[in-house]
Amino acid sequence: MLERAAEIVREAEAFVITAGAGMGVDSGLPDFRGDQGFWKAYPLYARLGLSFIEAANPQHFERDPAFGWGFYGHRTNLYRNTVPHDGFQIIRRWIARNSADYFVVTSNVDGQFQKAGYNEARILEVHGSIHHLQCLKPCCQDIWPNHEEIEVNNETMRALSIPRCPHCKGVSRPNILMFGDWSWIAQRTQVQETAFEQFMESNQDKRIAVIEMGAGTGIPTIRAMSERVGWRYPNASVIRINPREPEIKPPHISLVCGALEGLQKIDNLIG
Repeated sequence: MLERAAEIVREAEAFVITAGAGMGVDSGLPDFRGDQGFWKAYPLYARLGLSFIEAANPQHFERDPAFGWGFYGHRTNLYRNTVPHDGFQIIRRWIARNSADYFVVTSNVDGQFQKAGYNEARILEVHGSIHHLQCLKPCCQDIWPNHEEIEVNNETMRALSIPRCPHCKGVSRPNILMFGDWSWIAQRTQVQETAFEQFMESNQDKRIAVIEMGAGTGIPTIRAMSERVGWRYPNASVIRINPREPEIKPPHISLVCGALEGLQKIDNLIG
């Protein structure tokens, strides 16, 4: 499988990089897989009996904004302070080596690809970004960068200040698609989706390497995207890197390991 993966990378004329939550684990970001993983990262929510699905819910911004922003403020600070692992740079070197075009499709809201130097115009964040805000109501369709400094009491997981909408002065919220969410403004992501569609159209006849990392079946958005590209385009080959859910139908292949380990193993063969 490794030799075949290296061959796919060597021959690629375009790359589609698809990434789920497992991509960030090697950077030290928490794994929210299952309640136990979430509660290990956030013990207070275990004591409160709140799952990730319940914590990542816009109702908290409406009922108790300090509690809502406690969770998302903590994550904002965490992602700002995280250094992307070397796997991000390994892929960038492959792209440069092949003089290839690329596009990133990720369900992660952490902005790690941008931090690692990937072109903002070549990234589709299917669930939005914690680094952008919108009005909670919303009073308008505006989306703006998150430059807020959000101090959080780590004992109570409550924010000590509430980011406000610059237009109506009401509560703002991250421009992220949450669970049970009816007020998410999708405009920014829709622009990204259009750019991705144009990328696929212009590269449809090229040899495409789909590098999927850390995308689980719990929320299968990214896995479905990888497989859709893999089956729709005859010259596309999917490499699924996943330590727990590696299954994919031939001729596509999988590596049973974490993102960084898999990328390093392929890279060692490419030289």
